[in-house]
Amino acid sequence: MQYTYKALNPEGRTVTGSAEAANKQTLLALLRRQNLRPVLVEVDKGRRRSLNNIFGPSKRVKLGDLVIFTRQLSTMISAGVPLARSLSALQGDSENPYMREVLGGVTKEVESGLPLGDAFAKYPHVFSEVYVNMVRAGEEGGILDDILKRLATQVEQDASIRKKIKSAMMYPIVILCITIVAFFGIMLVIMPKLEQVFANVGGPNYKLPIYTVILLKVSHFFSDTSVVPHVANLFLIAIVVVIAAVFAVRYIHTPAGKYRFHALLLKIPIVKIVVLKVAIARFSRTFASLMVSGVSVLDALDVTGAALGNKVIEAELKAAAKEVRNGKQLSEPLSQSEHFPPIVAQMLMVGEETGQIDTVLVKIADFYEEEVTVLIDGLAAIIEPVMIVFLGAGVGLIAASVMGPIANLSKSIGS
Repeated sequence: MQYTYKALNPEGRTVTGSAEAANKQTLLALLRRQNLRPVLVEVDKGRRRSLNNIFGPSKRVKLGDLVIFTRQLSTMISAGVPLARSLSALQGDSENPYMREVLGGVTKEVESGLPLGDAFAKYPHVFSEVYVNMVRAGEEGGILDDILKRLATQVEQDASIRKKIKSAMMYPIVILCITIVAFFGIMLVIMPKLEQVFANVGGPNYKLPIYTVILLKVSHFFSDTSVVPHVANLFLIAIVVVIAAVFAVRYIHTPAGKYRFHALLLKIPIVKIVVLKVAIARFSRTFASLMVSGVSVLDALDVTGAALGNKVIEAELKAAAKEVRNGKQLSEPLSQSEHFPPIVAQMLMVGEETGQIDTVLVKIADFYEEEVTVLIDGLAAIIEPVMIVFLGAGVGLIAASVMGPIANLSKSIGS
């Protein structure tokens, strides 16, 4: 937000100016650090308003902004800059107004003694649950700078995956929109005229293919004026569907709903593979980092489980932690896991026997991260042709429904 201010400098002279800050308190603190004594601070009402100002700042942070912030924070912490000062500096450097607002709140929470992970957790629309829990893991093990570097890479990968999928979907979506427009044009203009042709030329006993009959009934539905009550019913159905979707999303954000949703993801063929590989890579790298930092196995399992992003696998790790607490090696319960591949337990067993658990886990993480990259690239490559095949089949069906009877009538007339 833009503010104007009047302040007194150390010589007692009045200084006026304008500045942008997340809130009034942030600007007051900034002026005091510049050895200025604020006299008057108010919102700049004369500022020209853009669409952003009219409707309020966008409550959204792009993944690119989050990557830059994460890398910069990691660098500043590695250089020994205090956390609160790092956050305050990054707040001033951010070009996103909402990000500045969020960082102002995070800075205030950290200055009051709240851990960074808990401060991030108050802004779930910016910092995901996995992001927050990995930061907590970094604070727990004293490796916050290393975790932040890894998080930046992870967010970049997420952004890259979304970009690839959007790029692959763009062309099919354009074709789909054109197909929908053409479909309604055929239903409202062409099919009624063709129906008259079929009746006049073919006669009342002329049999049409079943798919042509279906299209004619659809055409009647859209073109018949008596269908208005049915359209109203469809509108009510659409409203009910939207309301149900809203409640479903809210349910997914509850603990029970989130667990069931994550369990469902682990049953969908292709999605299951991606989720498992990502979770195993996160588990291996985060757990290895915590072990190297001297965190106990039980504490490392507890922190790592929360950072996996899947409640079902997290529950498996909690069950494994109970077995470890009873004196078993971690590889034993993982070998009986429903979701962890046997090779993970086997390699972990080798690490336990040789005393090089961290080294083995890093190799596992490298392997599965590479697997995820290859899998996503492959999926992005096949989405476009698969979508085009389905759309082509739909267009072909419509064409056959229209042209097939016309060709038959032409033959009958010619004979």
